[in-house]
Amino acid sequence: MAVSTKVELDLIRSSVRALCERFPETYWKETDEKHAYPEEFIKALTEEGWLSVLIPEEYGGAGLGMVEAGAILEEINRSGGNAGAGHAQMYTMGAVLRHGNEEQKQRFLPKIASGELRLQAFGITEPTAGSDTTSITTTAELRGDRYIVNGQKIWTSRAEYSDLMLLLARTTSKDKVAKKTDGLSLFILDMKDQKDNITIRPIDTMINHATTEVFLENVEIPVENLIGEEGKGFRYVLSGMNAERVLIASESIGDGMYFIDKSVNYANERIVFNRPIGQNQGVQFPISKAYMDIEAAKLMRDKAAEMFDAGENCGAEANMAKYLASEATWKAANAAMDTYGGYGFATEYNIERKFREARLFIVAPITNNLVVSFVGQHVLGLPRSF
Repeated sequence: MAVSTKVELDLIRSSVRALCERFPETYWKETDEKHAYPEEFIKALTEEGWLSVLIPEEYGGAGLGMVEAGAILEEINRSGGNAGAGHAQMYTMGAVLRHGNEEQKQRFLPKIASGELRLQAFGITEPTAGSDTTSITTTAELRGDRYIVNGQKIWTSRAEYSDLMLLLARTTSKDKVAKKTDGLSLFILDMKDQKDNITIRPIDTMINHATTEVFLENVEIPVENLIGEEGKGFRYVLSGMNAERVLIASESIGDGMYFIDKSVNYANERIVFNRPIGQNQGVQFPISKAYMDIEAAKLMRDKAAEMFDAGENCGAEANMAKYLASEATWKAANAAMDTYGGYGFATEYNIERKFREARLFIVAPITNNLVVSFVGQHVLGLPRSF
């Protein structure tokens, strides 16, 4: 995999910004108000190849790395958009790429790269399990040449707009395995093929997240759609989490810089008591502090992305990047709200929309408290706290 130079990376950023200019904040405001899926934006991203940058060239992608992917998502969110509508396609396909067989790669990756198939849905979380993935109860029972799946998933975003789902299910019950992480298997579920056995219920949330509950009743998955070995799915999912963390950190950094850009412009233009409000330290200092925190988070994100691309274990760095970016961006969001004052609550300024979106990454895809626990236990060697 070739590493982009600074010039090439700057070109990627400028190209993504040019695409985003075709989708101004009025587009995102309207999409948010309607709780609609940004279909036109995702189509444009797909056509220009931005969602397939991590797919190798031999399967129709760009063959680039996490550094470039992070830059793409960062620029989308900095423009005022929401990359969450398409980001899963970047990292969910990694399970196929890293753990699938050649037939699966040839069957799925070129169609995902071209946009013929969308792999946006990630079926892991369940109502009673939450972040305790080993406690999921969705089952996949092998009958002949097919697995029969029954269960329920929740917070499965973009399920209504995806052709395929990356699905984790128990093939061996938890009480019959030596380790609780065993007995979980990972599948590619063709949701269109099984639509009569799948019920998708949208969840009404404070942000336009396109998230759902998914009910699976006697869903059939052919054995050729099992990824890797049966019972090893948990470790396959874990191998993709680092990519997810880095990309989420990138989106959060983009949100943070959106708030900084908006706050600086408004603080320079808004005149109160015959002077720009940015001249007041009470306005200026929170913006400056948030900016410094975001810049520091960028360094950790960059380190994690570079380690990922080099094939190094970047679990700690990826988790810390997600934590630092989301916390810094939340400071920037509050600084923007304070800078705009009452106008920050007016929908026409878009601050309140991005404020809602920025809050998500403190609890998703994993709560920051679990990141702190991870660092305490696995990085510092402290006793497990839960």
